[in-house]
Amino acid sequence: MIFTKHSNAFRWVIIIASFTIVSLILWKTYEFFQHFKEEERAKMEIWSFAQTELIDSDVNTNLDLTLKVLNTNTSTPVLEINNDGSIGSHLNIDEAKIKNKQFVEKLILRFKDENTPIEVIYDGKLNSIIYYGNSPLLNKLKYYPLALLLIVFLFGAVIFFFYSSNKNATQNKLWSGMAKETAHQIGTPLSSLIGWTEILKTEEVNPDYIVEIEKDVERLKTITERFSKIGSLPTLETADIIKETVESYDYLKARSSKLIEFEIITPNGEIPVELNKQLYSWTIENLVKNAIDAMKGRGKLTIEISQLENNVKVSVKDTGKGLSKKHFTKIFEPGFTTKKRGWGLGLSLTRRIIEDFHNGKIKVLESEKDKGTTIQINLKRSV
Repeated sequence: MIFTKHSNAFRWVIIIASFTIVSLILWKTYEFFQHFKEEERAKMEIWSFAQTELIDSDVNTNLDLTLKVLNTNTSTPVLEINNDGSIGSHLNIDEAKIKNKQFVEKLILRFKDENTPIEVIYDGKLNSIIYYGNSPLLNKLKYYPLALLLIVFLFGAVIFFFYSSNKNATQNKLWSGMAKETAHQIGTPLSSLIGWTEILKTEEVNPDYIVEIEKDVERLKTITERFSKIGSLPTLETADIIKETVESYDYLKARSSKLIEFEIITPNGEIPVELNKQLYSWTIENLVKNAIDAMKGRGKLTIEISQLENNVKVSVKDTGKGLSKKHFTKIFEPGFTTKKRGWGLGLSLTRRIIEDFHNGKIKVLESEKDKGTTIQINLKRSV
């Protein structure tokens, strides 16, 4: 427990530290962006001043420095609009597009949105207005935080995927270990029971008692085999799913309350499916027992087998209390149960058998409050 508390505390420290680091990086990136923008503003004000100097010059004026300043701008797009509305100088803008009036209007709006225009004053009068946009470097820098967030998100997704995979692998190992240990623990008294049964046969004991004991011993053998197989990768063999379902149905019907009305609907003939018989029988048993619990021992239970071209569907329908839609997928999660005394392992084990071992699908097909639930298994037919 102490280790778990320390692990959770360490996890939160990592999360908070990561969030703090990312926040600092984003904040510093924003500060750098604003600083760079201010520098571009200062450069453009110098450029506009040089433009004024050029207008104010005459044949005797030395324009070397002025022209040098004007020629330094090789990246920032600039558009100068004279006071009469005509286009003055323009830099780093496509020459062909600048003749399009609508393009110029949209460009002015974009530049105004990105930067405050600079007014060029000559002899105390407005000579022109300089509109300028962000340089390509500044535009790239603007999207850098988004790229950083995307990288952080992807990195977090990879960590989450790794953690989930590791957690699932640990759970699978736990499943396997518990199943094998259970099979081992049952095996010892089971061997003893088989021996005692043989001894009873030599005594003057009612044969009917021995028959019933042997049935229970066979049942224990089946349970041991199930746990042994769930603890490792089970082998599949071609079997008639109708025959296997009917056998499980008959066994459960004979041992269930007489207040339950059982019905089974199957097509004629055989349907070959790659199955592990013991585990498939366990699946039907879990679904039927859950259905009986949902009906509180009174109602109608229907098992229906239907086939498509390449698939076979086995539906178990009850007339119980039903499920809400938010529980359609949760009921297959380990530990989830709607019963007061349930462990929440039966349906999760069922999904493991069907999806992991048989490459099939299991789902809640439909459910309605106080009318019942239908759970459907979908398996591939053998070729």
